[in-house]
Amino acid sequence: MKKLLFISLAAVTLVSCTRNAITGRKQLTLMPESELQQMAVTQYQQFLTQNRVLSTNVNKDAEMVRRVGQRITKAITEYYTEKGLQNELTGYKWEYNLVDDKNVNAWCMPGGKIVVYTGLLPVTQNEAALAVVMGHEITHALAKHGNERMSQGMIQQLGGVALAVAIADKPAETQNLFMTAYGVGSTVGGVLPFSRKHELEADKFGLIYAAMAGYNPQEAIPLWERMEKMSGGQKPPEFMSTHPTEQSRIEKLKQLMPEALKYYKPLQAGK
Repeated sequence: MKKLLFISLAAVTLVSCTRNAITGRKQLTLMPESELQQMAVTQYQQFLTQNRVLSTNVNKDAEMVRRVGQRITKAITEYYTEKGLQNELTGYKWEYNLVDDKNVNAWCMPGGKIVVYTGLLPVTQNEAALAVVMGHEITHALAKHGNERMSQGMIQQLGGVALAVAIADKPAETQNLFMTAYGVGSTVGGVLPFSRKHELEADKFGLIYAAMAGYNPQEAIPLWERMEKMSGGQKPPEFMSTHPTEQSRIEKLKQLMPEALKYYKPLQAGK
């Protein structure tokens, strides 16, 4: 029985490995993107009803979140279209919301369902730094990092059970894996459920997407310096964490900056 389970698990893993169109990296994705997008609509609406969403009509910060999101996603759509990858955005119906929550966090679900917490804004301090964070979180969704993390979790927690069975018979476990995989409820200053490889990919393309949208990607450096100061040196050693340390992240961002700046065209006044 164990041998059969191992063979079945190996077969599922093999056929479920795909090459990401943007990062070029092979990854395990057991969940169809369409299924995740359906789950995202339900979970997103549930989250919004359980939290205080700030209106863009009366709150300037909520309007800023929407403005930044619209500019980034417009740039992403153009970028994907130029590369002939517009099918990668099938099913994406972008939404941007600011919720009243002191946690330092932001996330993006499949299909472009984005939330920024008010606790993040004192750390970002300006629109360009916010764009860097939102570009980073959007990259997690576009690069299917959550799908990859959820797939790994399903194998670990559900024992390689057939996907249809896992979804039908274990809805609570599947829902919990989904929420965990997309960082809902986590804090940016804490340990998010993404590997260091995922984080660095999100850093790279997040910088590029922010730059394409007209935001100065160099704002990422002081942003993470503020993150480092906020953490107060209380984080564990890097080899014990899924996150890069702020200092190593800053060094990597500096290395990535010349490429990101190639895409940077400053926003013109009034646009």
